[in-house]
Amino acid sequence: MAILTVLPLVLVMLLLPLAAIASGDPPWQHYCGSSGNYTAGSKYQANLQALAATLPSTASSSSPALFAKDAAGAGDAEPDRVFALTLCRGDTASANASSSSCADCASRAFRDAQSVCPYSKEVAVYYDPCLLYFSGDDFLSSPANPAQVRLYDVDRSTRRGGGGADFVTLVRALLSYTMQWAVPYNSTGGGAAAVRWYTTVRMDVVTPPLFSLMQCTPDMSGGDCRQCLQDLVGNTTFNGSVSGVRNIGARCGYRYDTYKFYGGEPKLKIGSLSEINSTAPSSPPPPPPVTETRSGRKKVLTVALLVPLIALCPVVIFCFAWIRRLRNHYSCVISLLITQINVAKKGYNGQRRSIKALETRRKRFRIEDATSNFSEDKKLGEGGFGSVYKGQLPNGLEVAVKRLAAHSSQGLVEFKNEIQLIAKLQHTNLVNLRGCCIQGEENLLIYEYMPNKSLDFFIFDLKRAASLNWKTRLNIIEGITQGLLYLHKHSRLCIIHRDLKASNILLDRDMNPKISDFGLAKIFDSNDVQRNTKRVVGTYGYMAPEYASEGCFSLKSDVFSFGVLVLEIISGKRNAGFHQYGDFFNLLGYAWQLWKDGSWHELVDPSLVSEGQMMEIKKCMKVALLCVQENAVDRPTMSAVVKMLSSELKILPEPKQPAFFNVRVKHGELSNTAPSSINDVTITIVNGR
Repeated sequence: MAILTVLPLVLVMLLLPLAAIASGDPPWQHYCGSSGNYTAGSKYQANLQALAATLPSTASSSSPALFAKDAAGAGDAEPDRVFALTLCRGDTASANASSSSCADCASRAFRDAQSVCPYSKEVAVYYDPCLLYFSGDDFLSSPANPAQVRLYDVDRSTRRGGGGADFVTLVRALLSYTMQWAVPYNSTGGGAAAVRWYTTVRMDVVTPPLFSLMQCTPDMSGGDCRQCLQDLVGNTTFNGSVSGVRNIGARCGYRYDTYKFYGGEPKLKIGSLSEINSTAPSSPPPPPPVTETRSGRKKVLTVALLVPLIALCPVVIFCFAWIRRLRNHYSCVISLLITQINVAKKGYNGQRRSIKALETRRKRFRIEDATSNFSEDKKLGEGGFGSVYKGQLPNGLEVAVKRLAAHSSQGLVEFKNEIQLIAKLQHTNLVNLRGCCIQGEENLLIYEYMPNKSLDFFIFDLKRAASLNWKTRLNIIEGITQGLLYLHKHSRLCIIHRDLKASNILLDRDMNPKISDFGLAKIFDSNDVQRNTKRVVGTYGYMAPEYASEGCFSLKSDVFSFGVLVLEIISGKRNAGFHQYGDFFNLLGYAWQLWKDGSWHELVDPSLVSEGQMMEIKKCMKVALLCVQENAVDRPTMSAVVKMLSSELKILPEPKQPAFFNVRVKHGELSNTAPSSINDVTITIVNGR
């Protein structure tokens, strides 16, 4: 709780399936950082390529360390410098392998880093036998452990964990023992050539036996390595039904499972619990000997758990008192997001929120200073959430700060939802969350700054729309497509955005789109066809008919919104609002009527007509009409949309009548010939700026 005054941020440990390293397979895990991107042909890319050419061979020739770190671009400007390290697992050069396999693994990690995180300045790639991490920030002299990832049930086919609390207790004992041998208490220093900080253990106390592995980069001191491993273990939530966990960062990591996942024989074996104390290296005085009786073991385990908790009580009480005393004397302080964040699932009802900080590299700054005390000159816009301000960090990085309106209960729910979801997402077409602040009544989200504002700023303004040629608009459409495909299929969580609209598509310096505002997003079970809600939220004109009338939503709800968005991009016209298109009060009916009459070109923004891309525009319009079909089952998935837009599908199906087609103007009045019913609906009407 004490860290509430200095902005608690949590590292989210990404949970993606691991796969054995083999030619053509993706990495076990990768992390695309939030430090920005470099451009093709830049000095940063040249420096990165220089490291890729030397670091793998340096690591493989450093046996037994199998480790290398270096920096490139010392004479270049700070944004062009690259810092990198690579480490191979301690058994890579065992009898079952060779040091050349270390070089091969590191080389492949460099190649894959550029494909899984294209042009990202900060990337980590984790394979079974090796890891690679590079960044534009100088992390080499720091013991911090960036780019942490955590995986439960590394190999689901071996899911044999069980035994509940007893199993968890044995795991903790195993990891504690492994740590003592990986970093003996009587060790005095690191050194790549002298110490590897690596060990493997087998515990035969249970059936099947437990296996563990721990390793740090050998340039760390013994104390730093031990602290790094202790932080990783201490921040792991153990589950008796989970057989294995891999928790790793750029500097240290550990793994345990119920099968031998490393090469060679384990360095140490535990035949009974009593051996943990009798064979451990020099350490603080051990607890009383453990007997082999079940009752005796339970007593020792109970004592082992209660003593640390009792010892922590005075510390916790002191922290509470310290927070209460200082809470009103400090302005909101922000920690930049080094990896990702996660909010503990506590109530957001005005009570003190519990957020736990795990990252060790924090860059703190006063958000009031960054935004000139939230001055009107810095305000970028205002919405239901609150206000958005432009800010600048001490290092010159520009950010956008979303400030929750005071006493906004619904905004607080969306605030919590946005942190929990977007912190777990990493994609070039999703806006990047860099940090947050929760202190007192102040609730802030800090995002990367988008200098070109949002899509609606351009397409619905005659003068600014003229600057968006078809190539740029098509790039925006394809970027939104990739972002939605990631949310629906390729992210660890299947997510429905539920509020996709032009104002939620932000544009970076190069006019690349970034989907933003995840306050209404929902995690969706990919096995479900659809879900229902009694409270319909969203923006009028972008909501699918089954959602607006019955509260039924699915992945096809986002597909509908995407179709509306594409029609708006093509036409430069809003779908909803106080606009009349021919006999229709919405863009969908107007577009469908033109398509049926063969006059589809009348929908196209006049500034695009002279570009000679009309057939490509026609294809996009057809895809959009397929996406806004009245029945959800008739709409394509985002995977199919990608194929349609990439010309993988030569012949596209013919669209049917879209939703809301019957809403039209008759004799000066709004008429709707189709019956409808509305539940408890909360909608946003989109008007011109």
